[in-house]
Amino acid sequence: MNAIFFYGLFMDAKLLEKKGLHPRRVGSAKLPDFRIQIGNRATLVPCAGSVSYGVVMALSAEEARSLYSEASVRDYQPEPVLAQLIEGSETIDAMCYNLAPDSAGTGTNAEYAMRLSKLVLELGFPPAYADEIARYGRVTK
Repeated sequence: MNAIFFYGLFMDAKLLEKKGLHPRRVGSAKLPDFRIQIGNRATLVPCAGSVSYGVVMALSAEEARSLYSEASVRDYQPEPVLAQLIEGSETIDAMCYNLAPDSAGTGTNAEYAMRLSKLVLELGFPPAYADEIARYGRVTK
């Protein structure tokens, strides 16, 4: 089983189960020195002093390959991270799937940002983090 730090809509285990996967929740976690950025999809970018929140779940190697072979997330690449579990403050080696820096933040997807902001609150993460995400969903003219 591979520990994966999920920070987008894949934090919803039910969504993964609907895809035929069998995630095992490890715990809510934070990733220091990364900031969430939302364009057409979410990604994490290095940013000293920032914190991103997510859920660490275990998937088999085959399930992870299958999940990230879907067209909408095919451009995501795994990178090793040290996620800090919120309960107990244990640090876990995990993989985090991110977009390449040159394609991070391209486009806009207000609906995605608002759905993610709602999920972040449902999972009990800080309201300020949900607000940060929701700002990507506000269209200014």
